[in-house]
Amino acid sequence: MWFLYALTALAGLANAIQPGQNATLAKSLGVPVTAALVTLLVSTAVLLAGGLATGKLVWPSAEQAAAVPWWAWAGGVLSVLLILAQLYASPAIGAASFLGIIVTVGVCASIALDHYGLIGFPQHSASLWRVLGAVLMIAGVGLVAIF
Repeated sequence: MWFLYALTALAGLANAIQPGQNATLAKSLGVPVTAALVTLLVSTAVLLAGGLATGKLVWPSAEQAAAVPWWAWAGGVLSVLLILAQLYASPAIGAASFLGIIVTVGVCASIALDHYGLIGFPQHSASLWRVLGAVLMIAGVGLVAIF
């Protein structure tokens, strides 16, 4: 279990670093959409190499693909949205404001997803403490953005 927490911490670090990398790539190439495509192609290549190296890359059967809910296929679209936000918004508003907004909106949305048990998450009620935590995060990101 500790490995999952360490992986999550590394993902959080990557989440802070990646917008600057992608924005620099976009600035260097001069075309943000091209930079987004390069980012996704590099991601695809890394996943392909890792999947092949570990033997964890398996093509789903037609039955498995047909059993996937329609909304689960949209994850790639959301990845593009995140990358485009990194390319356009992060250089303009700064790393702290960008990441603060991303994380805070994510936590607020996650509370709602948990509360209603949507998109595959188990139901976990939105208690007063969880909502208060989200409100404090909103206040915190407001302070980061203002100062």
